[in-house]
Amino acid sequence: MSAHRFSPSKVHKLESPERYKRFPPKDLLTTLGVKYGDKVLDLGAGSGYFAIPAAELTKNTVYALDIEVKMLDVLKEKMNTKQLTNIELVTGRVEQIPLEDESVDYVVASMILHEVDSLHEGLKEIHRVLKKGGRCLCLEWIKRESKQGPPIEHRIHHEDMREAIEKRGYHNVELSFPSGSVYQVLFEK
Repeated sequence: MSAHRFSPSKVHKLESPERYKRFPPKDLLTTLGVKYGDKVLDLGAGSGYFAIPAAELTKNTVYALDIEVKMLDVLKEKMNTKQLTNIELVTGRVEQIPLEDESVDYVVASMILHEVDSLHEGLKEIHRVLKKGGRCLCLEWIKRESKQGPPIEHRIHHEDMREAIEKRGYHNVELSFPSGSVYQVLFEK
């Protein structure tokens, strides 16, 4: 169990209007390529920041994985309010995703890979569940001190992330910096 996991008591931080403005989830999902009929896996789904918009873009299954049952309870309430029936709540760890091989078209890993016990195992599992040609969107904290986010020692430098992704056998790796505190990596199986 990771000592640097996001606390469910801070769920309000996931819902800030500032976050929606800086990282509009529907726009990011569209950039990823999510469309009607695709299966999506949201790792560290939390309160549904990406899972809910994904469920509105596709009518297929959106798997919302989180290790924290309290976070999934918040997401379940939102699903009920919005009458969304295509989100499947999954309790589990990124390093042991309880889904079949090549079962999803897209994976979203937003602010979660710095929390896994083994980045190598996390990327291996993403590779396993992605269909051939499937893509992943990864958002992570830039490795420097900031007011928000995890301690610097828990952050993954963008070059280390790119290297780990490429070593895992992914291709079409695109690294960008959408803000001064976060980097984005798009990659394909």
